[in-house]
Amino acid sequence: MHVELVERAKRGDREAFASIAAASVDRCYALAYRILRDPHRAQDAAQQALLGAWRDLPTLRDIERFDAWLHRLVVNACYVEARSQRRWVARVRVLRAEPEGADIAQGVVARDELEAAFRQLSPEHRAVVVLHHHLGYQLTEIAETLGIPPGTARSRLHHALKQLRNALGADGASRVEERMA
Repeated sequence: MHVELVERAKRGDREAFASIAAASVDRCYALAYRILRDPHRAQDAAQQALLGAWRDLPTLRDIERFDAWLHRLVVNACYVEARSQRRWVARVRVLRAEPEGADIAQGVVARDELEAAFRQLSPEHRAVVVLHHHLGYQLTEIAETLGIPPGTARSRLHHALKQLRNALGADGASRVEERMA
């Protein structure tokens, strides 16, 4: 994010913040969707995070850390969304079967198994997995972004991956690992 634009928005420039929001909304939504796994709730979380960013931007001390700060707002908005509706609704998509689709079918099965296992994680565990594996954050960056000790970030990631492996079982875990390789 351009430092000058953030500085202007911090001083109350609505147009500067509109530019920041327009440039950030897709990334905020993608992060929220990866944590919540629901497009409508992800939209709500992204919107709440951007509203919070506008409201709290004057309190941001380190403008260079704007992106990490915004990610933290998104993750916290996801926590609120996840608590507001604990029950997950199954989403089923009908996929056309391809005749030569043995590989495709295995990929779909692996993806669906991973999705089901991922939904079993708490929002706090999902957030750490998404920040680490999708956004490439190091554990220290995750800890700083979430406002938790580095040991807690390490522990959450370890337990989340262990829970995913257990949920997938030996067959499911190996199929998912093959697809990810």
